[in-house]
Amino acid sequence: MHAIQVSQHGGPDELQHVSVPDPEPGAGEILVRVSATGVNFIDTYQRSGAYAMTLPYVPGSEGAGEVIAVGPEVTSLTVGQRVAWCDAPGSYAELVVVRAARAIPVPDDVDDQVAASALLQGLTAHYLLDGSAHPQPGQTILVHAGAGGVGLVLTQMAKAKGLRVITTVSSDAKETLSREAGADEVLRYGDDLADRVRALTNGRGVAVTYDGVGADTFEQSLAATAVRGFVVLFGAASGPVPPFDLQRLNAAGSLSVTRPKLGDFTADDDEFTWRAGDVISGIADGTVKVLVGHTYPLADAAQAHRDLAARATTGSVVLLPGRP
Repeated sequence: MHAIQVSQHGGPDELQHVSVPDPEPGAGEILVRVSATGVNFIDTYQRSGAYAMTLPYVPGSEGAGEVIAVGPEVTSLTVGQRVAWCDAPGSYAELVVVRAARAIPVPDDVDDQVAASALLQGLTAHYLLDGSAHPQPGQTILVHAGAGGVGLVLTQMAKAKGLRVITTVSSDAKETLSREAGADEVLRYGDDLADRVRALTNGRGVAVTYDGVGADTFEQSLAATAVRGFVVLFGAASGPVPPFDLQRLNAAGSLSVTRPKLGDFTADDDEFTWRAGDVISGIADGTVKVLVGHTYPLADAAQAHRDLAARATTGSVVLLPGRP
């Protein structure tokens, strides 16, 4: 099969389109022909070496496709069934092995490209709202990168929960997308961002700030958050946040800062199934709309990484195996 392989950590050019042996499913596993693969920021962190990987490796963990073989002890899925997954290493490929317990059946009315890019973002939004913090109906939250994949899904889920949502974006086009997702207020980044957020909240600030941007926004995130509020730092698109004195949280109003990761909120198979089921159900019934903003042939994975790092994308980014 064809796959993308990384032989040494570095820039996007390290993503090489190569031929590798077909994988085979073991006990409790299924073999899937990949229809679409989701591209996420964590893939760029792993490629660069920010998150060190054992080399060589095939990137990616998320996708959708058709089951073509099942291993021993698999009774929940059958050949020909469409499934989606978000934690199967080696998903930048034409074939991938997935643990059956971590594969979610995809309804007929959910597109492969949507399913391939929905779970990681959807599960992230799910645990951000119901796990790392617990904003209550009527409260206001701030979501950075509101037109990104997670930002758009998080906004929709938050509105369905009865929250007021303020987002940040970098352009008029992204503002339109964020507003279409339900954002109540959309702001541009800037040194006075916290002042503008407080002006929209009668000076109080927001109950929770969700920051997936990192270095460029973290100081404004702290300044925009209300007394006893939460700053949830869940990514570092602009680079990691430098170390800082925890005593600052006292002076800022007894703030809490957390740096969660998805794996800790989906490690249990039952919790994963609950959260993933909520996400897929929300997509199927129209509560959550996933925008697939950019698609690339599998061989063009390097360009997908360049565009993602440059924040030149909106919505989800998807690779298409077999597409020239």
